[in-house]
Amino acid sequence: MRSEDPDAVDVRIGVRLAALRAQHGWSLGELAERSGVSRSTLSRAERAETSATAAVLNRLCHVYGRTMSQLLSEVEAGPAPLVRAAEQQVWEDRASGFVRRAVSPPHAGLRGELVEGRLAPGADIAYDRPPVPGLEQHLWVLEGALEVTDGERTHHLDAGDCLRMRVHGPTRFRCAGPGATRYVLAVVRP
Repeated sequence: MRSEDPDAVDVRIGVRLAALRAQHGWSLGELAERSGVSRSTLSRAERAETSATAAVLNRLCHVYGRTMSQLLSEVEAGPAPLVRAAEQQVWEDRASGFVRRAVSPPHAGLRGELVEGRLAPGADIAYDRPPVPGLEQHLWVLEGALEVTDGERTHHLDAGDCLRMRVHGPTRFRCAGPGATRYVLAVVRP
């Protein structure tokens, strides 16, 4: 994977988060109430004093009606039809052991996108809500084992397995094996 300076990505994410909040005319307190994320965490993320976790970004995406891929694509130049491997944006949630590559980022006129995810052994990411209700996801495990909880249902996936779901509630992704897990996630906006 291409390794971009994580601090530079955090700065661009922080600038975009601050701009979105300003566009809505919300104070940090109002955004904290809407998202369930503390004012201090929001402030630190906007100033890039900390790298926002996947769970925090998910909550903010929900409030702003965006997928995480849309948010991350907004901090880079407009997407081209051909996305070379060296140009694919990589984002890392160091706190959870999650690495995300935007293989096919959102593009004007298209509803789908492809994401490569890697979870370190023991990584466990819980999202309390989808960024966009009714989001369609197709998850294909390439290496390792993955446990996915969608609402009340838990699915165990091994290499080669594919889970199709429409996300309306909480989800959880957990590396279920002794080694890392690598998967492809196709996301289709409703």
